[in-house]
Parts: sequence; structure tokens; C-alpha cells
Amino acid sequence: MMLYLNDNDIAAMGTDWHALRDTVRHALMMDAAGDSAHPIKPYLRFQNPQNRIIAMPAYVGGDIGLSGMKWIASFPGNVEKGLPRAHNTVILNHIDTGEPLAFFHSARLSGLRTAAVSSLMVQAYMDARQPVSVCLGILGWGPIGRLHLEMCAAMLGEQLEQVYIYDPRGIDPITIPEVLRFKTVIAGNWQEVYRHADIMATCTVASSRYINEKPREGMLLLGVSLRDYLPECVAHLKAIVVDDWDEVCRENTDIEQLHQKHGLHKEDVHTLADVVCGQRLRSVDRLEPVFFNPMGLAIFDIAVAGYYWRNAMEHGIGVKLSV
Repeated sequence: MMLYLNDNDIAAMGTDWHALRDTVRHALMMDAAGDSAHPIKPYLRFQNPQNRIIAMPAYVGGDIGLSGMKWIASFPGNVEKGLPRAHNTVILNHIDTGEPLAFFHSARLSGLRTAAVSSLMVQAYMDARQPVSVCLGILGWGPIGRLHLEMCAAMLGEQLEQVYIYDPRGIDPITIPEVLRFKTVIAGNWQEVYRHADIMATCTVASSRYINEKPREGMLLLGVSLRDYLPECVAHLKAIVVDDWDEVCRENTDIEQLHQKHGLHKEDVHTLADVVCGQRLRSVDRLEPVFFNPMGLAIFDIAVAGYYWRNAMEHGIGVKLSV
């Protein structure tokens, strides 16, 4: 028996950001301990080179104990057609028999994983810097940007003092959660957001780099969309964090640009495991900006899918399919 789950099923189970953070942390710990496998993901391209379909197989041990693959089609032009930018599917397999356990067709699942990984970085930053209050900035008000606001609101609580958001396509105030509208400013440009934010999340579909200002002291830059910063404005940073160097130093990411144009190398960066498991940020000057670049690891997708699969099995959610 295989369970089929979609966006409605994921939404029905709700979002516990602290549980999702703990889930991706456990996957990270299994990876650091060598109890995981996630080969470099290939990119399938055809016709329009902007489009890509990415295969992301992985195994995660420990309490997660699952294998499987994420297969995600990212077509940036879909936004102009009124379609989701990405179509996400995940299959989970039993680690002993290979039997298929679950099939997900859910863009929300991918977004939740993305924001959950960011939550690890936000938590590490808050633990190391211990600010009294935080101004959050978000560039891009698509599903990923909105999930980052939701996540940060849950993680920061009363320490989230103000929010600045901007999207060149415009933002309808009704799309901002009602409980956060009183502290949210819809900015007129990206500079307004960037100059106010302590934690800055770029969640865009920008076709070219546009951020040309150096970050202020102490900022956390969540480079979720990976291709927003002109390399010269972040080349001086000493606290650069990646999820995996070999994954992220390619495909025209900001990290690849820094590598090619400014000589950034693997030994110059911290890994997410260094920061989360080794508390590396505690040894970084608190005035130094932190630049996080997550390419997205399949171990996190399998872990988050496993979390929802177990939840669905417990509560009788989803459609059971014969195999």
C-alpha cells in the first residue's frame, strides 16, 4: 500500500515550525554522522534553458529511516502564465525492501522544507547574537516569501518587531497574515527593505542580480533564491555559510560567482552543520554579516516528507493506493 498526498492534505495537517525545524536538524545530524546519502543532483534542461527539472535522491538514517527522491520541475516563466513556478513530487521508499511508501504531489511541501532549513540558520543566528528585537526583510512575495514570514513569526515571537516586504509585481495587503499586518510595511523598492532589515530573506525569481549595496553590520542574509547579490557587494564577507559546497558552487549561484571572480574556496566557508552542530557562529564577530546560501539538500526533503507521511498515517489523511 502506498499513500498519496497533495497540497490539501499537507495543509490539513497544519504547520508546526518548531517540529519542522527539529526534523531538518535531525537530518543534518545524521548527515554529519555519516548516516545519510545524497549524490549531487543532476539538472535536466531542454528547449528553454531557464527551465529545469531536478532529481534529488537521498537516504536519511536515524529516527527518520527513509530513502526516496524529490523530482521538481522549476519553470520561472510559469509565474507570468498564472501557474506555479515549480511542480514538486516526492516518493518515499522503505529502506529495507525498497517498497514505495508514499507519493507526494505538493509544491507546499517543497516550500515548507525550504523555510524549515532557513529556520535552522535563524535559530543559530539568534542563539549566537541574542538581539533584543529583529526587523525582518523579505524580497519576493511568492509562496516561499510568505512561508518565510510565517516561519520567522513562529520562531522569533515577540522579538519580531517589524517586517518590510517588497515585490516588483506588487503586494495585496490581504495576503499578509492579519496578526502581522500592524507591524508590516509594504516597501516601494528593494533598497528600503534591505536598509531596514536585520534578517534579510531573498525569495525572488529575479532574472539578473540587482543587490549592489554592502550589507549593514550584523545582518543575516538568507540567500534563498541564490542569485540576487552582485559579487562585489558580498566578496568581503567572512561568515559565509553553505549547506553543501559541491552542490551550491555551480549553476550560476552567488557562491559560484564569488568562487570564479573573487577566489572563494571551500575552506573559506562554514557549513550549516558547522553552524548548527558546532555552534560556529559563536566565534564570529557579532558585527560581521552572515551570508547563508542553501542549494537545497535532498536529505531535508526526505526528512520533511517523512514527517508528514507519518502524521498522515496516524491521522488517516491521504489516499491509499494499491501497488
